[in-house]
Amino acid sequence: MRFTKLQGAGNDYVYVDGTQGERDWPSLAVRVADRHFGIGGDGLIVAAPSSVADIRMRMYNADGSEGEMCGNGIRCLTKFAVERGLASLHGGSLAVETGAGVKTITPVLDGGRIVGAVVDMGAPVLRAVDVPIDPARLGGSDLSALDEAVLAASGVGPAQVVFDAAAEVDGTSFRLTGVSMGNPHVTAFLDEPVAGVDLAHLGPLMEHHPAFPRRINFHIANVASRTRLVTRTWERGSGQTLACGTGACAMVVAARLHGWVEERVTVAVPGGELTITWPGHGSVLMEGDAVEVFSGELPD
Repeated sequence: MRFTKLQGAGNDYVYVDGTQGERDWPSLAVRVADRHFGIGGDGLIVAAPSSVADIRMRMYNADGSEGEMCGNGIRCLTKFAVERGLASLHGGSLAVETGAGVKTITPVLDGGRIVGAVVDMGAPVLRAVDVPIDPARLGGSDLSALDEAVLAASGVGPAQVVFDAAAEVDGTSFRLTGVSMGNPHVTAFLDEPVAGVDLAHLGPLMEHHPAFPRRINFHIANVASRTRLVTRTWERGSGQTLACGTGACAMVVAARLHGWVEERVTVAVPGGELTITWPGHGSVLMEGDAVEVFSGELPD
């Protein structure tokens, strides 16, 4: 099987052509993601046929679990699929079917090659039950910092959200704000630098907290300015990653709900930077790079 490894802001996946038939993708994901005995990556992304879009993205975490959506992965999928003739642009964009619906991606070109993309990530989901989060298993939300006008624009009431809700793992307390970008996220905004948090220990405890019926992507963030966040991520099923595209969107939405940032924000992740635009209603736009690392052939 031929494969290509690509990365966006350091979030790296192994990409394969799945248009010719099915395989045991979960097992393959575990095999290829292993950084010592496999190719190495945060998971596997399969370019598959779609009846509703130009191509379908199937995304598998490093543990073999299938995710609904991957923001960095979908940019790289666009490069992979278009440059290998698996899909064609229409009007300068590509429609990609995901587990979170059809997303529209507009590639950024340099010399005819795709070097990045802008992704219409759709509108964030703020209602806790739809994230999903069970608020009864968290401490009550502290709504004192909530920008109710931004929340109202999403058609959701304060009693329906998880906003600065208390959660504790192994004696460490966080205030969490929940957002879904087609997959579930919580963000904790910290006063202390995110670099000093033992995310390797606390991340898996939060991922499996009983408040999250489908587990959770857990993010910690510092608000550096009204146009910049500094962040780290523990991804559900993959662990610490250098970037999370859907997570960057969720963090900016959460920061806007607090009234701390403008509508266009640079999100600094360990692997680089992503640019997120959200006017406080409607779709979130994400822009970032798409870089091919290497290609090869995987023996059966």
